[in-house]
Amino acid sequence: PPLDRGLTLREYVLSGAADLIALEEELRELERAMAAGRHDPSTLDRYAQVQAGLEHAGGYAWRERTAAVVRGLGFSDADLDRSLDSFSGGELTRSSLARSLAGDPDLLLLDEPTNHLDVESIEWLERELQSLDAGVILVAHDRWFLESVTNAVLELAGGRSLYFAGPWHKWRLEKAARAQQAEKTIGRLDEDIARLERFVARFRYKKSKAKQAQAKLTHIGRLEGARGRSASELANLTRGQRSLGFDFLKPARSGRTVIEAEELAISAGDKELLERVSFALEREEHVALVGPNGSGKTTLLETILGRREPQAGTVRLGYGVEAAYFSQHEIELDERGSVLDCVQRATSLPRPQAQSLLGRFLFSGWQEHDKAVTVLSGGERRRLTLAIVVASGANLLVLDEPTNHLDLESREALEAALEAFPGTVLLVSHDRALIDAVAERTLAIEDRSMRSYEGGWAELVRRREERQRAEEPPPPKVKKAKAQPPKPVGPTPLEVVEAEIARQEEGVAELERRLADDWGNVELLAAHRAARDELQELLARWEQLFERSPT
Repeated sequence: PPLDRGLTLREYVLSGAADLIALEEELRELERAMAAGRHDPSTLDRYAQVQAGLEHAGGYAWRERTAAVVRGLGFSDADLDRSLDSFSGGELTRSSLARSLAGDPDLLLLDEPTNHLDVESIEWLERELQSLDAGVILVAHDRWFLESVTNAVLELAGGRSLYFAGPWHKWRLEKAARAQQAEKTIGRLDEDIARLERFVARFRYKKSKAKQAQAKLTHIGRLEGARGRSASELANLTRGQRSLGFDFLKPARSGRTVIEAEELAISAGDKELLERVSFALEREEHVALVGPNGSGKTTLLETILGRREPQAGTVRLGYGVEAAYFSQHEIELDERGSVLDCVQRATSLPRPQAQSLLGRFLFSGWQEHDKAVTVLSGGERRRLTLAIVVASGANLLVLDEPTNHLDLESREALEAALEAFPGTVLLVSHDRALIDAVAERTLAIEDRSMRSYEGGWAELVRRREERQRAEEPPPPKVKKAKAQPPKPVGPTPLEVVEAEIARQEEGVAELERRLADDWGNVELLAAHRAARDELQELLARWEQLFERSPT
């Protein structure tokens, strides 16, 4: 996030394009010098260089592109003049991403760029990066994002790197195939080594076979070297951070209706979030809740759980429902004592089972178990909370962005566990791969109302596109024109272009007359350059037509 919080959003974002602003200022200085009569070769050459540099970034239109970037990341035009110290942490992160995209970069380095973005902004960023004329190196745990944006993978594991020129999903398949092949090679080499060792053991001290036995020993040495290389490759392909050991307890059976809302309205302060919404979740349903940032997803979860009062309407949990809540914001942990104490108090597990649970969530050894809860990092607190949720025995899991701070393997482990969970799941997530795998139904908050879609994210996108096409007005019917009598032949294409050239030359001459009085007018200069470029295109077109015209 930005260090100088006294800047406005506009000032901060434009500071990422300091080189372009410098080019603009230098261009103005050169134009003032030329207007004062300085037309030496070095000034003209430098003017051409600066102009080319600015045009490489899109000319003066780069400012409008930067404004589009800011809007694409969820800011309004009114936010541009707000001071950074009035923004939330997520907004500050998005402002830094806008600053990085603003300066027409040749190389863009992005570390978890999808954090604090809603799905709409993530999809905008995907389109922006796909069209960007730059090299991009990004670190991300959003699998859908990786698949959409990247065309090569560099994986770091165990101090070594593995490069693959292709999309992420193909690398996963290739990596698995390589590991399988290395495993097969090790098995085959083990068999060959064992067979040769049996020969050596049997004939090593027999004079007639001693020479053969020595040759077999040499061969064994070569095979052991090959086995060592294959084992090293296998270890590198399978090495990585341990994934979380998700293992849900079988929950008690609840009533058929788990959550029921009728005519529900919720708000945050003066802002209405939902109005007159009705929905229900049934036993064992796995449902995703999606919507833009600020649409009320977390507020709705807290209202369902009785932590907030609705503005109107009712919402209730069904018979026998035991809910466990994983919060995006306040991770509620008992901070008295150690990590192990916290888990035992929350789950009533005996010490050995509590230690085993912590081990599955990457808290290994007595030093990790005895660590004070108060000194845990944000990621450690989330892992500890997930461990408690897993061991809770609840039959309703209410999960608000559970994959934040989890690596890819842990996300996939959570995904597999939620798919297999025999209770009810209500999931808020920006991880579209997780939604697509887990959700049997998706509730989407749209314009303070709620719409239900069967299936996960891909199905939601498909249904939305179908609805938008159905809502588009049909194209107007074009009446067939009645046959017209033959008309006189009009001007030839060459004559049309000649007329356009004449008009364009008059326009260029008029701009030059105005510039003679005001060479420092940047808008006039830009218009003059555009008019000259258009005139050159018309002249080139005239030459092509002239060459093809009959003499």
